[in-house]
Amino acid sequence: MEISVDLYKMEISKISFNDIAQAIQNENMTVSGGDLLENGLRRNVRVIGEFKSANEIADIIIKQENEEIVYLRDIATVTFKEQEKQSYAREFSQPVVMLDVTKRGGENLINASTQIDAIIAKAKESYFPSNLHISKTNDQTNDTKTMVADLENSIILGIILVVVVLLFFLGIRNALFVGIAIPLSMFMSFIVLNALGVTLNTMVLFSLVIALGMLVDNGIVVVENIYRLLDEGYTKIDAAKYGVGEVAMPIIASTATTLAAFFPLAFWPGMMGEFMRYLPITLIIVLLSSLFVALVINPMLTSVYMKIKEDEVNFKKIVILSVLLFSVGVILVIAGLILGIKGLNAAGLLFIVAGLLRVINTKFLTPATERFQNKFLPKLENFYERTLQYSLRGKRPKWFFIGTFGLLFVAILLFMAFPPKVLFFPETPPKQVYVYLEYPIGTDIEVTNKLSIDVENKIQNHLKKFEVDGKNVLITSVIGQVGEGTSDPNRGQDGGTTPNKARVTVDFVKFIDRGDINTEDVLIEIRELLKDIPGVDIIVDRPADGPPAGAPINIEVSGDDYEQLLATAEDIKQFIKNKNISGIEELKLDVEQGKPELPIIIDRQKARRLNVSTGQIGDALRTSLFGKEISTFKDGEDDYPINMRLTDKYRYDKAALINQKITFRDQSSGKIVQVPISAMAHTEASSTFSAVKRKDLDRVITIASNVLEGYNATELNDQIKEVLGKYDMPKNISISFTGEQEKQAEEMAFLSKALLIAVFFIFFILVAQFNSTSTPIIISLTVLLSLIGVLLGLIVFRMEFVIMMTMIGIISLAGIVVNNAIVLIDYTNLIMVRKRLEEGLSAGALTKEIIYESIVEGGKTRLRPVLLTAITTILGLLPLAIGININFMTLFTEFDPEFYIGGENVAFWGPMSWTIIFGLTFATFLTLVIVPVMYLLLNNLKFKLNRNQ
Repeated sequence: MEISVDLYKMEISKISFNDIAQAIQNENMTVSGGDLLENGLRRNVRVIGEFKSANEIADIIIKQENEEIVYLRDIATVTFKEQEKQSYAREFSQPVVMLDVTKRGGENLINASTQIDAIIAKAKESYFPSNLHISKTNDQTNDTKTMVADLENSIILGIILVVVVLLFFLGIRNALFVGIAIPLSMFMSFIVLNALGVTLNTMVLFSLVIALGMLVDNGIVVVENIYRLLDEGYTKIDAAKYGVGEVAMPIIASTATTLAAFFPLAFWPGMMGEFMRYLPITLIIVLLSSLFVALVINPMLTSVYMKIKEDEVNFKKIVILSVLLFSVGVILVIAGLILGIKGLNAAGLLFIVAGLLRVINTKFLTPATERFQNKFLPKLENFYERTLQYSLRGKRPKWFFIGTFGLLFVAILLFMAFPPKVLFFPETPPKQVYVYLEYPIGTDIEVTNKLSIDVENKIQNHLKKFEVDGKNVLITSVIGQVGEGTSDPNRGQDGGTTPNKARVTVDFVKFIDRGDINTEDVLIEIRELLKDIPGVDIIVDRPADGPPAGAPINIEVSGDDYEQLLATAEDIKQFIKNKNISGIEELKLDVEQGKPELPIIIDRQKARRLNVSTGQIGDALRTSLFGKEISTFKDGEDDYPINMRLTDKYRYDKAALINQKITFRDQSSGKIVQVPISAMAHTEASSTFSAVKRKDLDRVITIASNVLEGYNATELNDQIKEVLGKYDMPKNISISFTGEQEKQAEEMAFLSKALLIAVFFIFFILVAQFNSTSTPIIISLTVLLSLIGVLLGLIVFRMEFVIMMTMIGIISLAGIVVNNAIVLIDYTNLIMVRKRLEEGLSAGALTKEIIYESIVEGGKTRLRPVLLTAITTILGLLPLAIGININFMTLFTEFDPEFYIGGENVAFWGPMSWTIIFGLTFATFLTLVIVPVMYLLLNNLKFKLNRNQ
């Protein structure tokens, strides 16, 4: 309810704003007078005076003096009116009311989204009008569901690849013994994770992908060793007992070393730690579960069901069974298609696959497996034995040892000569594009809104090229917002309204639906489309991946004198601009200068002589311009503020405002006095800054910018640092590079420390396992040497060094590469002891020939498990590294695999996966050749020094 006052009528009537306010406040009330006792009844006495309509307010008498009555309607207009616009919102240029819903911390996003959908559906049926259109935009559950589904499918594909490899190396029966560790370990892990209150998020699922290849490692070593003893003539029970007994301590130690690598990551501090902590927690639980399965479940199953040779099969019976399964499957699929029941489709396809696999396994896989095991593997073992014998003869061990460290030195030099781009966090294809518009501070919201409409229309017209049959195949929405809540988050939060700012959000369809369209190219096109609009700052950006870290370029300028600080910050910004460094989008200060201001300078002496205070002048001007809420109009259950101010023609008239009269009753004479404000004050046009910002109590101004596509933030910051080295900085002003660069340095420092702690833990465990310091040094060196694979992989394939993902990959690698070396050396030591006893030598006495033969025999015997553990780990990660996406759910229910390569997951998790793959591939060579070489050199050295071993 607005009371729009006519300034001149109010002054002629000698009425002030306070007179109007008091008259309305004194009338618009209901007062309880207590209880009236009458004829034994108590009646509640109430004086009812609340307004029922705008006309009642207009009919209020404001003044009655000398028989002259002034009604409110004589000097003002009373109307219902909308409040002034503080924001606008549109979708596809149509006005909308937006409701932002934010998930509470610790709650399930998908559950929240599902409940919102249910509420909207119910409201559509029973409450909302039929012509009301409701749309859900920026629903992050779509991305979450896609990532979760892709990771789940990566796990399934990884399991298939791992089982296929196990099938060829171990045979179908032994492959099933090992493969059972996958579902059992994951099932046990889910129970523990659920008990700890951990939800199934993307970090947990990715941890399962990493663990996929590792959790079968222990089972491979146990089953392979039991199988070998059974083949040597032991009974099933004895083979199971002795087989697990021989390798129990090594696999416990190898699992402990892997856990030691991930353990420091569980104490990751800060926001990034909250995001990444689920990785080590999940891996530790999964690997402990796999250890339990390997030491308890696998020996039990092998002692009952393991066989050296499979029984002869009746192919005729298998064909009959397969045809029966195939027929049942076809019937179920036909029924599912007719009835539209997806469950029948899935069941039918499973029967069909089972029927086909039964025949394929008998006719093709089993013979292929036998050929692989009986022909290829023996040849491979013989080749490896000859290679090992060649490597361990004469002076070759020394040259292999020196050559490997020389290769490490070369890899480091190449890495320095051809450094990869350094990123803080992986950059995925943009899911959205944000266009931030900013006029000079003080611009009216209507001006900003007009520009926003033009920009929205430009973008929509440009994106029409992606329309097919009238439907846009790339975008789901174009949302324009003006005013409140439209600031760029990289520049910090702005308090209050921001009428000079607007934001346009372009939302893209899911990656799988984009075809060959690259949204990064679309972002660049939009930036080019809007670059020539004059008088406004336009920033085109993408949403940040991962936890918030600040702007890619973020320079904090701090000092004491704020005026000098502003001037210096502006000068630094211009200095960098003049250097024409390519890749910087737009350097901007987070404190805006030039905010228009109209100070009213009061002559206190004049004002007090006229009995007018600064408070009276300020209250009059504020009421005239901004307005004053003087009461509340009630309409049923609704309350409306009654706001009083001048009519628009006087509100925006500077002369009328400054010449308005302060009306009051003089206490000394009792007469009404009117004093123009211009008699006591004058105005000065000036400008000021928008805010004063502090960090740790120091005054700070931030210069920030995004980085254009195709440029690297770290390289640009290095260039800026080099340029600012030549800038003449005032003595009391200091600068620091913060934002993403500061976070990057902090996380790199933590991860480097975590790697050192992990290596220390691993070394400590190895010392306890081998009761020696020399052997653990050899195994620990494999961690250092495995970096050759990582560095060469990054250089050869020109991949980016992503601080977060590549470093976690290296830490993970530290725990993985030592496992095979532990099992290999432990078994070699066991052979040495046996040969010493066979030769009748005293404890600790060994010959060079025994050492040599033990190393060769140990390497040959452990070749299969070493290759298997490496190959299964690599294949478990390969689908995610390459980005192979097959939707097994839709494949079985709708016969649509939704196959595609790439996506957000491969961009996000690919760097970590490739780091492990590169390092582990080279580490396998280290384990099979260089570890035996170093072990021989060590024992030969001990032999020369005549030390007991």
